[in-house]
Amino acid sequence: MNLFRCLQPRVILILTLAALGAGLGGLLLPIEWRAVDQQLVGFPDSDVQAHQARPLVLALLCGLPALCGLAYALGGTLDRYISRLFLGVFSICLCALFLIWLLIDLTDNISHFRNAHHILLTLATFYAARMPPILLLLLPFSLLIALLHTLGKLSTNREIIAMIQSGRGVLRITVPLIVIGTMCALLSLCLNYHWAPTAEGRQDEILAEASDKPATKAAHVLYHNPENHRLWMIGSFPSDYQNGSPLLDVEVTTTDDHHTLVSRLFATHAVWDRIQHLWTFQNPVIGHYQPGQPPVFDTQTGPLVLNSWSETPWQLIKPGLSASYLGIPDLNGWLQANSRHLPFADPAPYLTQWHYRWALPFSCLVNVLLATPLAIHFSRRGPGAGIFVAIVLSALMLFISNVSLAFGAAGTLHPALAAWLPNLAFTLLAIELFRRRLTVRPIHHSLRQIFLGRGQAES
Repeated sequence: MNLFRCLQPRVILILTLAALGAGLGGLLLPIEWRAVDQQLVGFPDSDVQAHQARPLVLALLCGLPALCGLAYALGGTLDRYISRLFLGVFSICLCALFLIWLLIDLTDNISHFRNAHHILLTLATFYAARMPPILLLLLPFSLLIALLHTLGKLSTNREIIAMIQSGRGVLRITVPLIVIGTMCALLSLCLNYHWAPTAEGRQDEILAEASDKPATKAAHVLYHNPENHRLWMIGSFPSDYQNGSPLLDVEVTTTDDHHTLVSRLFATHAVWDRIQHLWTFQNPVIGHYQPGQPPVFDTQTGPLVLNSWSETPWQLIKPGLSASYLGIPDLNGWLQANSRHLPFADPAPYLTQWHYRWALPFSCLVNVLLATPLAIHFSRRGPGAGIFVAIVLSALMLFISNVSLAFGAAGTLHPALAAWLPNLAFTLLAIELFRRRLTVRPIHHSLRQIFLGRGQAES
């Protein structure tokens, strides 16, 4: 009976989180399935399996709170105690960082919001759409600050020493924190699969739509169709091109098998009918070219309708999309369709971002591994030195990550190395920090010996 009373709150917690996740999944999964179907209609060369996995990833995202509740229920008394302390501070840190970020972002975009017809609705839509990338940005720093505070407080109160005297080692004490870091990494991985990158690319569109201004999805895009020997040059893609809005300032150049110019089509607008698969060009001018002869231009009074061209607007826009705004399914499709056409699209930025989609979530876990041995202290001098080193190392990892990605996008570093190098380097450093903590030789002691000399450091 006593065992049942002890387990009852944990079981209720798991069931409650599972019910909330199921309800949220019931609302979001049908919407996501429709979005996947629309994507596959417009992009016939998409990675079908990767896009069909999006609802499964979303279902995992909805079930993640229940999984966290299960991990909490399976932990021991000390594990749950440490987890509660950490999660309380973590929630405060995440909310505080979000408010700071929100104030800074509002200051930067206040002029855009003033032009909106419905300011409050625009604000809600703008920041709700950007919530996934905001979480990706704030999670590692919230984990770092909360972990430094929690372990520093436990160390100052000598609770860490009491736990060690009860028979637990430093590694066993930090297991619940590593589990929380793993859950945050899994959350980041799910968000980074598709929703965070695509949401980050929608901010300009939302502001333009709220002000009744034409929103541009991409501009000055080149698309090469080697099978049909056509080169498209599109001046501008409207944000709602997938709903039938016309492409602007279109030029299509056709060549023969020997790469000799055959014709060139100019049009102010081009509309694709997704039901009948027809291209309609408004105000068309067609130039016909023969070797050794001047071009002949044909100006039509009405629109030009073509039903033999296989391209779709979704295919045409791919080379103009920024690699940083594409999720894993879109990056897969882009690489499969464009990596062979190097003169028209450099695959290095897209390969680098593809690897970065997988590498970025693990920065949460790396921050936990870095900060844990630096936050624990046994001396009376306090955790100041360890906290300082942890913050410096976290900032250094962020800086190295940005530099490494720039080198990867430029082709200087291999894309996989550019994406994973910071995580690998700082994971090895975290292992060394753990080793020093277990042997009671923290890294800040070594730094003091280097800068102050051995005699002053020991004193």
